[in-house]
Amino acid sequence: MSEPTMRQMEGETKRNDLDSLIKAIKSSNELWDDSTCLSQSQCVLNKTILSIVSKYLEADISGCASQFIVLGTKANKWCERHLNLILHSNGASQDENLSVMFSQKIPAIASEVLKLSQVISDAAVKLCRTYFQAIKLETCGIKNCKNNGSAEEELDIASHVIDMVVSTIKYLYDLGLFAASGGGSLVTLLNVSWKGVVSLLQLAKGYLSGKIDVADIILNLVSMAIESLRCAAEAWSLTLNEKIASADAKRTFLPIKFYLINAVRISSDYPHEALAVHRDLISCSLLILSLGISFSKDAKFRAASETLAEFLEPTSLLLLHTLLNTSNIKLESRLLILDALFCAENDPTSTSVEDVYSSARSDMLGSIFLVNCDNIFTAEAVKIGRLVLFLNLFKTSAVLKEEIVVAISGKLELLLDMLMHEEVYSLALGLEIPLFCGLAQGSGVTWQPMFSFILLSLKTFMIISASYSTAWMKVEAFLFENIFHPHFLCLEIITEMWCFLLSHAETSMSDFILDRVGSILKLVASSDPNLGPLSVLRKISRLVCILLSYVSPASIDRFYNKFFFSEDNSNLTKIVSVALLMEGFPLDLLVDDSKLIAIQKLVTSFYHFIESKTNEQALLRNESDVYDSSNLGLPVHALSSALQCSQVKDSDIADDENMPKIVNFAVLVIHEYRSTTNVNKYPLAKLLSAILFIISSMRNHYGSLELEKLIVELRNLVGCPTDVDDALHHCMGSISSFIASLSYMEIAEDESQTLCRSIWDLYHMLLRERHWAIAHLALVAFSYFAAHTSCAQLWRFVPREATLSFDTCTGTEASEDRFMSELKCVLEKSAALHEVVPAKELLVLVQEGTELRRVVAKLIVTNPQVSFSKQSVNHDKNKKRKLVDRISEGIGLLQNGLKVMNNALDQSDATDLKNTFSPHVSSLEDMLSHLTGLTNRIEYNSDNAWEKNDIT
Repeated sequence: MSEPTMRQMEGETKRNDLDSLIKAIKSSNELWDDSTCLSQSQCVLNKTILSIVSKYLEADISGCASQFIVLGTKANKWCERHLNLILHSNGASQDENLSVMFSQKIPAIASEVLKLSQVISDAAVKLCRTYFQAIKLETCGIKNCKNNGSAEEELDIASHVIDMVVSTIKYLYDLGLFAASGGGSLVTLLNVSWKGVVSLLQLAKGYLSGKIDVADIILNLVSMAIESLRCAAEAWSLTLNEKIASADAKRTFLPIKFYLINAVRISSDYPHEALAVHRDLISCSLLILSLGISFSKDAKFRAASETLAEFLEPTSLLLLHTLLNTSNIKLESRLLILDALFCAENDPTSTSVEDVYSSARSDMLGSIFLVNCDNIFTAEAVKIGRLVLFLNLFKTSAVLKEEIVVAISGKLELLLDMLMHEEVYSLALGLEIPLFCGLAQGSGVTWQPMFSFILLSLKTFMIISASYSTAWMKVEAFLFENIFHPHFLCLEIITEMWCFLLSHAETSMSDFILDRVGSILKLVASSDPNLGPLSVLRKISRLVCILLSYVSPASIDRFYNKFFFSEDNSNLTKIVSVALLMEGFPLDLLVDDSKLIAIQKLVTSFYHFIESKTNEQALLRNESDVYDSSNLGLPVHALSSALQCSQVKDSDIADDENMPKIVNFAVLVIHEYRSTTNVNKYPLAKLLSAILFIISSMRNHYGSLELEKLIVELRNLVGCPTDVDDALHHCMGSISSFIASLSYMEIAEDESQTLCRSIWDLYHMLLRERHWAIAHLALVAFSYFAAHTSCAQLWRFVPREATLSFDTCTGTEASEDRFMSELKCVLEKSAALHEVVPAKELLVLVQEGTELRRVVAKLIVTNPQVSFSKQSVNHDKNKKRKLVDRISEGIGLLQNGLKVMNNALDQSDATDLKNTFSPHVSSLEDMLSHLTGLTNRIEYNSDNAWEKNDIT
């Protein structure tokens, strides 16, 4: 006999037994009457009947549901009468009897009561589900009575069933609140009660209007989640330096996730009730996200941060999705939620007492929970939470409906407003946060820089919004409107979004975007032709050059022909060309023919300009002309910029015939600078800087007499400290590069030689400069000169009062040894940068980096404004670090010696010696390799421990 047939026969047997039991109960005149308990035997009989009947609740009782209701009602009355009889049996008061009975019985039967509560709750849910389904399907015993009863009676029975469901929900709701107050000790009861509430609410959807306050149920679930989170955060904040274990975090967050999941389920079926408490739902999401960011800042909360990202953040985001994505709520109401959540910059008058207190205690976890629902959308304590919530909406926009995607696309501007907040953009740049990547194999929680998360979320939203024309129009408008954004971080994000768009766009779309950006570039150049480093023209040019690196060579050629060198050759086109070259226009990415033509045009324009101006012997038409760097010497600036970006090589522009022309033009610029008024000095200084850089790149052609004249003229211009005005400081970079390149000249070291004295004076001028940037340039220039020149009397190039000769404490005592020590460090670092194998010079960089970290740590520890969690550096740890550094230095010396031995063996012809030494050298190499790996691991662990303990 098959298994299904056997199950069918067993079910049939149970139904027959059940019918017999019901008939027996009906035929009894004494059972379940309205009198009190007759005897102990009757109580035993009643209890036995209930035990037997309870076993049939799991069977199909659709045919006798009404009889079960009658039986359950009478059993309830019997229990009540039985309890009253016991209470009045000893003559004491009812309260005294209750107290005595509970004190004696409850502790002994607590576990049994708990089990019975779970059984009753589960049975009640099953009973309600069976009856309610019978009402909806009109197939159960209640409907079978239709022929025997009136329609009013049938309706009355349905109403009673609904009332029964309502009563059961309220009972389970109270039981769930009681279980939640148990602190996690009543997990099973908590699970049964709240699942029963959710199940019955879903079952009776549409029938409970006005009978149950569903909004209050949702609110209590969210409140329990927030309260549990607050208690956990307060407890963990008191653990000092003790790390939170992952198991503890999971044990804490699991009940919170349970509350949130039930709130999401109820909200999805009762969206209007959820809308009534939308502030509390959003408040819960913001608090969770803000707390996650706070956890991410502290190493001891790392496990808690990861667990929160995995357990709570996805569920809290569903609370907002439930409100925004439902079609049962009017679009206007859903948009009002978005408007409230992502409002404009906070109104300063809306700051409450909680905000002030939380701002003052922003480093403490408890400050987040001081924010109430009334000011949750504007509170400073959850500002970073609002940003993360916004980004999560971008990231999950694939599951949002079109109207919500369109609405969010109109609020991209508010994202930039959030990022400009001081605390927010500092976290966006330097903080790593945990991101939950799903439950698939190989995924989980990963740590990423917050800036990467911002870009990933925006790029995801760009992909989704491209599916909807209205949303994409808003995204495109947002990108164009913020091309000139003043905040550096926002401008970087806009640039990344443009690059992402062009890297995936079709050629036609790329050309369309480049045309529009090029038109904006020309418009800016015509209205404000300032070529300063921070000018609007340079900003848009920088964006264009970055975008061109993401398109095809054909698109670059097209842009070059349209905007770079047009046929009209107007002054506007020259300004645009110079601006683009200053920002590194990718000439190398042009096709070969176009690249050659571009370089030829640059060189031709340059020589044509300097020849014409040299012949005229005037750069300015008259003294009253006011020129700026945008329209004076544009061909010179263009070629200089191309050389600085390595787009043009010196071999493309220089030869022995043209070198005198360039030098004579530089002399002309110096003469013009001396004779002009202050108003024209700045453009001439920038022009001098550009031509000096061009000459510096032509060092292979140093040898003309004109170059000596230029050096003398330059010395006369800047040799005296009183002659160096503000405008000439713009030339210091080019001057240092120029005099460094003089190492390729043959210099006669004689005081009677004007050239030699001029070079000495130029170096004296630079090395006396007190500005830190110029002092650095001067030292680098002199170190390069010293390493490549044939001059023997280098001490003549250094003045006694060189800036780096003075002690750093007083700044009054100069020492030649101190300057030579600084010069030695520069030379050693310069040599180390070109070393491929480990060398002694490379250890200089390692030691300098280690020392820099120590200095930074000391500054952080001694800073009085640093929070209490930042501890001082442990002395034992410093000793360990010094030991590791000395070992690393010794290993480096051994590696150098090993290199010498290998070279000697390679050059030797003695085969017997090679065979003798080679195995030992090989063993030594293996040992050094092992020591190097061991040292690196020790240093890595030491650094990690140092960073975790000293930098929060």
